[in-house]
Amino acid sequence: MSTEIKVPTLPESIADALIVTWHKKPGDAVKRDDVLVDVETDKVVLEVPASEDGVLGPIIEDEGATVTAHQVIGSIEAGTGAAAADDKSDTASEAAASTPAAQDVEEAGAESGGQTSPSVRKLLTQHDLKAEDVKGSGKNGRISKEDVEAHVATVAAAATPSGSAASAPAASTASAMPRLEGDRSERRVPMTRLRARIAERLLSATQNTAMLTTFNEVDMSGFIALRSQYKDGFEKSHGVKLGFMSIFLKASTEALKRYPDINASIDGDDIVYHGFCDIGVAVSSDRGLVVPVLRNTEMMSLGDMEKAIGGYAEKARNGKLTVEDMTGGTFTVSNGGVFGSMMSTPILNPPQSAILGMHATQERAVVVNGEIVVRPMMYIALSYDHRVVDGKGAVGFLKTIKEIVEQPARVVFDV
Repeated sequence: MSTEIKVPTLPESIADALIVTWHKKPGDAVKRDDVLVDVETDKVVLEVPASEDGVLGPIIEDEGATVTAHQVIGSIEAGTGAAAADDKSDTASEAAASTPAAQDVEEAGAESGGQTSPSVRKLLTQHDLKAEDVKGSGKNGRISKEDVEAHVATVAAAATPSGSAASAPAASTASAMPRLEGDRSERRVPMTRLRARIAERLLSATQNTAMLTTFNEVDMSGFIALRSQYKDGFEKSHGVKLGFMSIFLKASTEALKRYPDINASIDGDDIVYHGFCDIGVAVSSDRGLVVPVLRNTEMMSLGDMEKAIGGYAEKARNGKLTVEDMTGGTFTVSNGGVFGSMMSTPILNPPQSAILGMHATQERAVVVNGEIVVRPMMYIALSYDHRVVDGKGAVGFLKTIKEIVEQPARVVFDV
């Protein structure tokens, strides 16, 4: 008895997906809810768990294959482990071997080193090899990826010149044209679906919007002093540390209320003004830049924001962000300062009309009340779609951010 392993339901508007990693091999024992395979879409990586205990059967679609929703990609067989799978395979082989056709297949398989999986065939093709060139270490001479890699390494080592005759031409060339030899190897890897989707959206944003960027700078000394004064009490009360991102989210929320054009988006020939603040926070992950959304930030405290940011960052690191986490958003904040960026022009996240870029805080000489003083300063940038947002509104929005961060009491007194 076997149970089919199927691709789960894909998010809305996603037509297909890519099989990224099989975590089990055929014959491995699996337990119910064990993650068997990761399937990557344009937005998220979906984990496909085992629906019952058993043994992983044949893999129909290997890593790198493009699949659709509910497509069968493998099966779970009844059993308890590799030994049970081998016994079942032996029994099936003995029964099948009694027919002439099966004997022909067996003889052909023996000649080619046993059956090969799609990944092995792909590796053989990459190195211009045939199955009979490689000695298989598996059952009945079955070739594994490790066998191919070992064969390639052996051939490469044997081909390395070691004698004086082999090195003579190289020496002659070197004397004629001295040059420094270094590692000039290249590696070509396919772009992940998420990276391809990011590239597509960023290119679309630059081509289909009237994007403009305005800048300002923020004196962080006031907020830094305030944070130092209350950081212990804040962490004790909320269970998270107080960072810079939450105050910028709070300031952005207040500024969005005052400048509704920034919180709008274009839909066809209409401008949609949103009566709520759903702010996306750009988070870097191993798979690329993702933007989970904090919803209704107008109802969140600094503590709520810090908790939400921390939760999303952890989910991004573990590849657990869902489509729902990244759907929607009326405005985005990106903090390139965590990587040391001094200044940038962030690209819009369509269909949003604006994005705020934060940067590194560094001590600089500035003039305050006619005197030159050293203050921790941060450049901030606002990229906006000029079709929706006028320059006056963009500058006013950024100035509001500056004022609130420099004097957080403005939020308390609504000034």
